[in-house]
Amino acid sequence: SMVLCVPMLSVQPKGKQKGCAGCNRKIKDRYLLKALDKYWHEDCLKCACCDCRLGEVGSTLYTKANLILCRRDYLRLFGTTGNCAACSKLIPAFEMVMRARDNVYHLDCFACQLCNQRFCVGDKFFLKNNMILCQMDYEEGQLNGSFESQVQ
Repeated sequence: SMVLCVPMLSVQPKGKQKGCAGCNRKIKDRYLLKALDKYWHEDCLKCACCDCRLGEVGSTLYTKANLILCRRDYLRLFGTTGNCAACSKLIPAFEMVMRARDNVYHLDCFACQLCNQRFCVGDKFFLKNNMILCQMDYEEGQLNGSFESQVQ
């Protein structure tokens, strides 16, 4: 992935008009943008996701997989939040996650690791030996002494 500052160039009046990489038309404006070794109308250099203009002063653009992206969308698509404590796979940045102490989970993975019951908002869950448990499995485990007693 590449991070680039986008310089704004003024067009020399006598210079040959450059073609815009976005719309393929000639650039007749007073200013043009140069990015990725191509030239662009100010309105044509946009984020592939949210359509925001990337030619604002001092803006950076990110490219990956032939997409031109603003920082926020680049991070959302290609950044990471860390690994899911349940399935160990990466969680992309900006994806909704559940957190329990230092652990993060995909929403889909946030379930009791014994009975797989999903938690709803407001449900109690317990973190024991780094496993998330529903109240029933937690209390059952306490009763059979399958957890070493530790004060949390």
